[in-house]
Amino acid sequence: MSIRTKILTATLLLTPALGQADPNFWQYEWPRTDFENTSVESWVEILSGGPPKDGIPALDDPDFRDVLAEDRLGAREPVITVELDGERPRAYPLRYLTWHEIVNDQIGDLPIAVTFCPLCNSGLVFDRRVDDRVLSFGVSGKLRNSDMVMYDRQTESWWQQATAEGIVGVMTGKELVQLPAWMESWRDFSSRNPDGLVMEQPTFPRQYGFNPYRGYDSSIRPFLYSGEAPPFDIPALVRVVRIGDMAWPIKRVRDAGGVTEAGYDISWTAGQASALDSASIAEGRDVGSIRVRDSLGDDVPHDVMFAFAFHAFWPDGTWMLGD
Repeated sequence: MSIRTKILTATLLLTPALGQADPNFWQYEWPRTDFENTSVESWVEILSGGPPKDGIPALDDPDFRDVLAEDRLGAREPVITVELDGERPRAYPLRYLTWHEIVNDQIGDLPIAVTFCPLCNSGLVFDRRVDDRVLSFGVSGKLRNSDMVMYDRQTESWWQQATAEGIVGVMTGKELVQLPAWMESWRDFSSRNPDGLVMEQPTFPRQYGFNPYRGYDSSIRPFLYSGEAPPFDIPALVRVVRIGDMAWPIKRVRDAGGVTEAGYDISWTAGQASALDSASIAEGRDVGSIRVRDSLGDDVPHDVMFAFAFHAFWPDGTWMLGD
């Protein structure tokens, strides 16, 4: 489905969705969710994205293949990279995450959730342990500020993907630990990690490699978003690097050949295709890859997200615009 078709569908669905922004309605689908416990100020902030609960199926315990055996990915195709000490590096291609949005996996003794929200371009990896309990996550079908609302299968609490926070249910106020991970091209991952692993293609009947959000990151307005535009005349759908409550426009980092600021070294490398541009993800325009390290050279948790999403969730955040 093209982004134009998605927006038309959303327009048709928007009025009833707003009317149904009510726990009394949602409890038919979510009987185990404690709607009395929430940090959401108004239920109208939460909209149906179209698919129902698990209509976008999260993946569990995926299979992997050796990097040298992978022959389906284009050189510039984007992957989410997870490199943990003592473990083989793993790549999670966006050609799969675009259709599934969440992968519940385990690397060694560490249970992780690899997540991607196409509508915010937010790709984050979390530790799935909360209060000595291992959670697994699914896709609720709900959006808030156009960002995916996840849910945990153990308590059916709702979680905001972009902020890693529990927002509805008994887990309200809890926060997932974000792990260092980044998006880069398949070429960069595979050349650096010839002994690494790449997630196998799932067995679901999906058009893997096809972009159902064609042209989205060239749009003027985000999908199902009615909040404020970013300040400083920054277009809503440009990419920014978010570290905590600070955001650097990618263009600034790219044009400067990298930025060292606020204790972080932010680099930009050409060669990664946008997953939200052309019909074929492999042929998307070059948006480059970001990597963030601290003063010791260690990788830092961060996000490369759209400007509107940063402003929506961090309205008092700091825009690192330079001179």
